[in-house]
Amino acid sequence: MQKTITHPMKKAFKIISLTVLIVLTLLIGIPFAFQSQIQDLIKQFINQNLNAQVEFDDVSLSFIKSFPQAQVSISDLEISNFAPFKDETLAAVKDIDFTMSLKELFKIGNEEPIIINSIYLNEVLLTLKTDSLGHTNYDITKENINDATTEEETSNFVFSIRDYSINNSTLTYIDEISKMLFHITDLNHEGHGTFSSEISELNTTSNAHVSFIMDSTKYLSNIPIKLDALINLDLANNKYTFKDNKGLINDLPLHFEGYIKQLDNGQEMDISFENPESDFKNFLAIIPKTHSKNIEAVETTGDFKIKGLIKGISSDETIPTLDISITSNNASFKYPELPKRVSNITINTVIKNSTGRIDDTYIDIKALDFKIDKNVFKSSATLKNIANNMMVNAHIDGTLNLGDVSKVYPIALEHELHGILKGNLNTRFDMNALDTNAYDRIKNDGSASITDFVFYSEDMVNPMVISEAKITFNPTTVNLDSFKATTGESDIDAEGSLNNFLGFLFSYRPLKGQFKVNSNFFRVSDFTSEDEASTTNKNTEDSESLKIPDFLDCTINAKAETVVYDNLNLKSLQGNLYIKNQKATLENMTSSIFDGALSLSGAVSTKEKTPSFSLNLKAKNFDISKSFNALELFQNLAPIAKILDGKLNTDLNLSGHLNKDFSPDLNTLSGDAKTELLANKIGTNQDDLITKLDDALRFIDFSKLDLKALKVQVEFADGQVAVKPFDFKYKDIDIEVSGTHGFDKTINYNAVFHVPATYLGGDINKLIKSINDNEINKISIPVTANIGGTYTNPAVKSDLSNSVSVLSEQLIEIQKQKLLNQGKDEVNILIHGVIGGNQTKTDSIKKEQNNTLEHVLNDFMKSNNTSKDSTKTGQTSGTVKTVLGGLFKKKKTDTVN
Repeated sequence: MQKTITHPMKKAFKIISLTVLIVLTLLIGIPFAFQSQIQDLIKQFINQNLNAQVEFDDVSLSFIKSFPQAQVSISDLEISNFAPFKDETLAAVKDIDFTMSLKELFKIGNEEPIIINSIYLNEVLLTLKTDSLGHTNYDITKENINDATTEEETSNFVFSIRDYSINNSTLTYIDEISKMLFHITDLNHEGHGTFSSEISELNTTSNAHVSFIMDSTKYLSNIPIKLDALINLDLANNKYTFKDNKGLINDLPLHFEGYIKQLDNGQEMDISFENPESDFKNFLAIIPKTHSKNIEAVETTGDFKIKGLIKGISSDETIPTLDISITSNNASFKYPELPKRVSNITINTVIKNSTGRIDDTYIDIKALDFKIDKNVFKSSATLKNIANNMMVNAHIDGTLNLGDVSKVYPIALEHELHGILKGNLNTRFDMNALDTNAYDRIKNDGSASITDFVFYSEDMVNPMVISEAKITFNPTTVNLDSFKATTGESDIDAEGSLNNFLGFLFSYRPLKGQFKVNSNFFRVSDFTSEDEASTTNKNTEDSESLKIPDFLDCTINAKAETVVYDNLNLKSLQGNLYIKNQKATLENMTSSIFDGALSLSGAVSTKEKTPSFSLNLKAKNFDISKSFNALELFQNLAPIAKILDGKLNTDLNLSGHLNKDFSPDLNTLSGDAKTELLANKIGTNQDDLITKLDDALRFIDFSKLDLKALKVQVEFADGQVAVKPFDFKYKDIDIEVSGTHGFDKTINYNAVFHVPATYLGGDINKLIKSINDNEINKISIPVTANIGGTYTNPAVKSDLSNSVSVLSEQLIEIQKQKLLNQGKDEVNILIHGVIGGNQTKTDSIKKEQNNTLEHVLNDFMKSNNTSKDSTKTGQTSGTVKTVLGGLFKKKKTDTVN
């Protein structure tokens, strides 16, 4: 009995299992049959409708993800524009998912439209752009060639949306004409409804962060917004009515209602909005939480109300009329943890347009007033013609103790504010007047001042204390009547004028001005950052080069009693500095340093990525030792000069690139220099090079060199310095020097010494005396010293030995010729005496002359009977050995006689 019951159950279970397996197999397997066909349909749809470059990674079909509906997924979709936005990305989407009923799949290949029920988009990056010529990058849909063509004939898809969502997405809108940037991040939006019905409802929820910049002014910065909107859809009349809508801007609640109707020439709209509550806390709710902190415990009085009406037609010619008001009367607030209250707050602002013409839109800030302690601050302004040439009429009058800011508001400051700001200013201008410097349309009057203000900056190692700054506003200029400040050990006293102050503030026009700056003591390191001041070689691999601000266009006449730069102390510095187009030009900059006079002119430019400079430096009566030991540039141009005692004059021209810390890049330097040394002698701070020269050339006492009026000319490029030949003397020794050295301390020089033979001592002097000829006494030999290696490890080689050998051969040959000639004379005298018949006298002379003649002839015969090479080798080597022996002994006096 049990077997008959169990058997059918097992059979049924097997049938069910097999059925489920078949269904799962079909659900997983069938999509592969449709996948390639759907991919072809999507490509066809794109080609029919879009004028853009579209790429996607993959198309997949699933029956499981959205069962019982089918889901088509497209991954990594990217849409790029054609000209005039060629290769710019319009949209990038990580995932797009479509859902449809299963029966829609069987329409594939039957030329019937496929109905899409829902769309889900994930991680969308959308950039909408209008360029300065009015071209838009989002106008990519193709126009229908035949107006009679129906939608079913031009598209493979029909959208009957019931659900849609956009998740984790970013939208950017850029309008180069109006200089507007609208940026939405962290966008999550979803809607539920039926779009296919003529009358239906769409329930939506949205949240995002919004930023808005217009004409370089940031009006909104990452402000969180939320919106829950129930929208009535009248598709027959293209009318969308907001029925129950609540939104939050930061924590400010807004309620709005009305409708938008699509017209042939634009949109008709009638929308009203207001904040349902009127507590002044609503004003604090507008401020980002990172600044306003928790406002729940803040004590407030007074009201705050926003109310607006937008009504009319938005088209290419008109905008809706506007009537928006923002008001607050006699309000106050106080944070419980802070000691002071802001009171007497009055806000009265309206934004209006009653004609529908965009040029008639204006903002009237009738009052923006407040009080802290006894200090009252009042302001008002009117802004007209906002869309085109905005006209501004503003008034500011009040006193503000900057130290009170952190006592009334929980603002996070790295350093406390100090100082009293006072102002009474009226200004009236239009933006075009600022751009074109039309001063007749700029009307300013009033004054402003700040006292005891302490300014902190990460770019300065010390805070700047501004004890006094006074500004007077005139119709055409802003005068800096006084500016007195200190930072570190430095002091500044300045005055001057600015010609385009408002243009700089409102439209980032160049800041033009002329200034006189005086200082008793100015230490450059007081104006650098702490990192720069504490390190000699700043690591700038990951930092940008310092930049001269591109908005500066000014002239500075500077005077300073003492300027300290690194280890340099400049006295009585004065000159002119011109700054324009990221270029600083020095003219007639003079100073006293190194017991002499310095004159500078040149320029530094930071316009390119790598800063560059050109410089003319003139030095007069510089102390050689002080200047060459202090200046790295001088050390590289003439490293040996630092051992000299005396003065120098130089005219130096150089140009090249600057490193990121504004020090010269030595490998890029090029230029030339003419230098006159007024050196008395080599100083006591001799280095290894002089020591090695002294050892190699014993006939010169380098401590007694006379270097007065020595003139040297050099050229340098690519890290190499070429010294043109120059001459000087040591007693009666003529010296010629030339060669090159590198900024890497390598050296390659030749010094040629024309040494009189009498300086060589020993057998050389005996030979000269035996010849007994005044002309022979004037003989000199060139001795060349080759100096190589590096400045810290020099190698000196000389051809002294070879030169002495050559001279010895010459002197021996001269002596032999003279003796031979003398022997001939003696023979002639002897013959003449014999013929003369004076026997007694002749015998005496004959005997003496026979001895001389015998010596000469014997020497002559010896020289002729011995090979020439042997004679030269024997006599010369002995002479050279004796001479060199004398030269390389312990240092002696100047000559050996």
